[in-house]
Amino acid sequence: MEKDIGNLTYGDEDSDFLIEQVHRTEPFARNNHFHSNYEIFYLFSGQRSYFIKDRSYRVAAGDLVFINKYEVHKTSDLGQLGHERIVINFSDSFLGEDHFLVHPAIFSVFQQNTHLLRLKLAQQAVMQNLLHKLTKEVTRKETGYESYVRLLLIELLLFAARQFERNEVIDTSHRSPVNQKVTEIVKHINERFHEPLSLTELSETFYISPFYLSRTFKAVTGFTLIEYLNLTRIKEAQRLLKETSIKVIDISEAIGFDHLGHFDRIFKKITKMTPMSYRKMHMN
Repeated sequence: MEKDIGNLTYGDEDSDFLIEQVHRTEPFARNNHFHSNYEIFYLFSGQRSYFIKDRSYRVAAGDLVFINKYEVHKTSDLGQLGHERIVINFSDSFLGEDHFLVHPAIFSVFQQNTHLLRLKLAQQAVMQNLLHKLTKEVTRKETGYESYVRLLLIELLLFAARQFERNEVIDTSHRSPVNQKVTEIVKHINERFHEPLSLTELSETFYISPFYLSRTFKAVTGFTLIEYLNLTRIKEAQRLLKETSIKVIDISEAIGFDHLGHFDRIFKKITKMTPMSYRKMHMN
C-alpha cells in the first residue's frame, strides 16, 4: 500500500486551479494522460523519470518541469524509491489572459525547446519560498487569498521565464542513442497517427526488431506502443469533437481507426465518456 506523508491538495485536475504537494515513500507511476490545463511540476527530493510529448527527462531535486496544454505525459520511478513534489495545474481563464498583470512572457515557459528547467541552489531557494507561500495561502484561506494565489503564480512564471531568457538552460533530455531513437519513433507517430501504423511497420521503418522496439519504447516512455498511439489519436479526436461538426464516424476514420466500434471503446476507456457525450459537454 502506498504511503503518503505531508499531503496537501487544493482543487482538482478538472477545475481552473490545482495545487498538490505529496511526499511518497513507496513506488509510484502516474498514468499516461493529457489535459486542457497547464502543468508545473517541482521536485523537492528524490528522482523521477518524465516522458513529455516526445522526449524523456531525468528529473532531479530542484528541477522545474513545464507541460503545455494537451501534451501527453507520464512520470515514473527512477533510482532510489521515495520523492516529494508539488504539482500546479491551471487554466487560461484562471489568470485571465486580458488582465493587465498578465504579461505574454509568462506562457513562454510552456513553449521552450526543453520542458525542464534545472535551477541553481539560489534559484531553488527562491522557488521554494514561492511554493511555500502558495501552499500557505490555500491552507489558511485568509481574506483575498484567491487573488494572492494568482499573483504568486504570475511571479513564479515570470521568474522561470527570465531564467529561460538568460540562456542559462541546458538540454536536460536523455541523449543516449536509445532515447534518441525512441524520440524519432514518437515524432513519427505524432506526425502519422492517422495512418495504419503497426509494430511491424515501425520496426521496418526504424530498422529495429519488433521485440526490441516494443521493450525499448516501454522502458523509455512508460507507454506501450499501442497505448501511446491510442492516446495520440484520442487527443486529436477530442479536438475535432470540440472545434468542428465533423461526424463521429468520419472522425474515427480520419484519426486512423478501422471500425467505429473500436474507436468508441478506446475513446470511452481514455475519457470515461462516449464521443457524443464529450461533444455535447463542450457545445457552446
